[in-house]
Amino acid sequence: MSVYRTQKCRLGRRKNTRKSVAVIHFCFVCAICLHPLAVTALCASYNALMASEPRYTDVHARAGLDHAFPAIETWQNQFPGYEIRIDDPELTSVCPKTGLPDFGSLTIRYMPRDRCLELKSLKEYLFSYRNLGIFQENIVNQVLEDVVKACNPVWAVVHGEFRPRGGISTTVEARWPRPAE
Repeated sequence: MSVYRTQKCRLGRRKNTRKSVAVIHFCFVCAICLHPLAVTALCASYNALMASEPRYTDVHARAGLDHAFPAIETWQNQFPGYEIRIDDPELTSVCPKTGLPDFGSLTIRYMPRDRCLELKSLKEYLFSYRNLGIFQENIVNQVLEDVVKACNPVWAVVHGEFRPRGGISTTVEARWPRPAE
C-alpha cells in the first residue's frame, strides 16, 4: 500500500512522494531527486514483469495474412523495358496486438512484363489494410506477393516507411525475385 504526501524535493520544488512498504521515495516532478536505489528497484520490477511472459505470439505474427484481399486488376502492357513507380503516402493499418493505428507511406516499383497494375483497383486493395490488424513488415511482404501474383513483373520492389510510434519508426523493403536462401 502506498501513502502519498507533499514535501519539497532537493531542488526546493514541491513534489508528491510515495512511501511504499520498501521505503522508496519517488519524486513525480523531477528525476534528479530519485534515489539510485529507488531507480534500481523500479527498473528491476518493470523488467521482471516484462520478461515474465511473451507479449507477442505466433498468432500476432500471422495476423492479417489470412485476410481475403480484393483482387488487383491489370491491363495489357504495350511497351517493354521501363519502370513504373506508384506511391501511396497515406497507408494506414492497425497493430494486431494493441489495436492502435499505424500510418505510413508505401512505394511500389516494378518493371512490367505482359501486364500493368490498374491503379483504381490497387487503391482499393491498399485501402483494405485500413482496419486490418497486421504487422508493418507483413504489409510490405503481402503487397509484394499480391503484386507479383497480379502482373508477374520482371522485378518488383515494395518499400514501406512507417511513422514513429513509441519513438521508433520502421522502414521495410521487399524485393522480387526473392533472394535464394
